Amino acid sequence: MLIVDLETTGVDPVKHSIISIGAIDFLHPERTFYEECRPWNGALLDSNALAVNGFTPEHINNESRKTLYEAITSFIKWVEESEVQTLGGHNFGFDWAFLKQTSDIYNLSWKPHRRIVDLHSVCYTHHLKRGIVPPLKDKRTDLSFNNVLKYVGLPEEPMPHNALTGAKSAAEAFSRILYGKSFLDEFKQYHVPEYLRI
Repeated sequence: MLIVDLETTGVDPVKHSIISIGAIDFLHPERTFYEECRPWNGALLDSNALAVNGFTPEHINNESRKTLYEAITSFIKWVEESEVQTLGGHNFGFDWAFLKQTSDIYNLSWKPHRRIVDLHSVCYTHHLKRGIVPPLKDKRTDLSFNNVLKYVGLPEEPMPHNALTGAKSAAEAFSRILYGKSFLDEFKQYHVPEYLRI
């Protein structure tokens, strides 16, 4: 599995753009990917989204930055060099939609496969397996990324968000839920809850 996280200029893949891509190979954690880029020409910039990821319009539109085309083709090359190419992450339908839209914008032959692994679903299932009702908000699941991280004994995702940090945190959460153990050295200081070790 390749665990991927994106930072974007907003939440609509048709109107907004990817501005950074982070990924880690779950089989070979020494293999990581991170690139920042300019948004596609005409993409809208949502100030709320930029407040989360810490980018400014001046920074992301700097001509010295790679284009989105350069970043996505570099990412695709990294994916295609991977032993297992199934994509995953937290609430990964969001990231999948941006990857698909970006591929369509540039008419690329590569498309993200629909068979994905979603951390939210894995954590939701783990709650049910333990006989626990997952947390709800407005009658819907409230397993946000930070709530999943808390469930597996990790601190909240630092602000501003960074795509590679997000991907690594998701990989650590996957490992703790699936195998009951830590995955990356940088997270070993955080105790794995006993209910995940069983």
